[in-house]
Amino acid sequence: MGPYTTQMMAAMGADVVKVEAPGGDIIRHIGDGRHPGMGPIFLAANHGKRSIALDLKDPGARDVVLALVTRADVFVTNMRPAALGRLGLTHDALREDHPRLVHCTLPGFGSAGPYRDHAAYDDVIQAISGTAAVQGGDGEPAYIKSSIADKIVGLVALGAINAALVQQATTGRGQAVEVPMFEAMAAFTLLELQGGHVFDPPRGPTGYARVASPNRRPYRTQDGHIAVMIYTDKQWLAFFDLIGRPELGDDPRFRTIRERTENIDELYGLLAEALPSRTSTAWLEDFQRLGVAAVPVLGIDELLADPHLEAVGLMQEIEHPTEGRLRLARMAPSFSATEPVPLRPAPRLGEHSLEVLGELGLAPDAIDALVARGAVVVPELSRPPRA
Repeated sequence: MGPYTTQMMAAMGADVVKVEAPGGDIIRHIGDGRHPGMGPIFLAANHGKRSIALDLKDPGARDVVLALVTRADVFVTNMRPAALGRLGLTHDALREDHPRLVHCTLPGFGSAGPYRDHAAYDDVIQAISGTAAVQGGDGEPAYIKSSIADKIVGLVALGAINAALVQQATTGRGQAVEVPMFEAMAAFTLLELQGGHVFDPPRGPTGYARVASPNRRPYRTQDGHIAVMIYTDKQWLAFFDLIGRPELGDDPRFRTIRERTENIDELYGLLAEALPSRTSTAWLEDFQRLGVAAVPVLGIDELLADPHLEAVGLMQEIEHPTEGRLRLARMAPSFSATEPVPLRPAPRLGEHSLEVLGELGLAPDAIDALVARGAVVVPELSRPPRA
């Protein structure tokens, strides 16, 4: 979630300095890359950033982080509170000297609750937030096959940081922003699934019948699968006519959206029964004519070749200096008065260590001393040639 949050900030034009441990972000080492430490997930989540590699057990390296903070508008971290406290990087420790700083922490659990010191990863949060139970339906709990919690919390964090920056611009003051994974995903899950428990006392059970229906799924056709979402009264009447069963429009189970939702399993069962009779193309043409949302089901390979995404230029090609040609998704929003920011290649570990230290005003001898004792790590290619 931290890399995703800051990757979006970089795409919007922020100068993002990624502070890594000497071994680097663990995500560097996942997947088959062309070079060690440059795996595909890292390349996708970290373009647009600069990397400085520091051993924060060294006091000199901690001083470098504090110097970076003095120049920063925003400090983003997903370190646990106890570790931040040991390093002197809590909001309380920094705010007196840096009152404009937006200090954003991304813990697993909020600091005011009893789970505050628990470790958390995407799978853990999917489980405790209700997501896995909902995904499993009446069967075994199941994870969504994507790091959905990390990415959703990253989006929540981006919004919170931008709100704090508006406050900073208005008042000249920063603040602490805490974006806990558990609370963010719990609120996300509850939005439509709290059901009757929105009321106190409850007026009905939790859940939302439409999304819980076992018949809500991509539907098999004669030659594949499609997804279709028939929603309004007009659309359902048109569908009943299309399948030769106009009398269903007068069925008391299906006349209004409330009645349809209460009988959604039967209604979606009709879809599942009807669609295998024709090809995907035939159904999609008819649904398009009727104004019904319907699309083919794409795999990831097909998604990368989708003509709409090609037309809007979602996938951009960049030439990475060490990893060759890469295809990376750009930020989806577009702005009418703001030019898009060119994609900076994802950094090698410590690629910008010397550059950033120079910007902080450290003398060459001081930089050499930090590098010599391992407090700062630089790639061999970053070292200036010795006379």
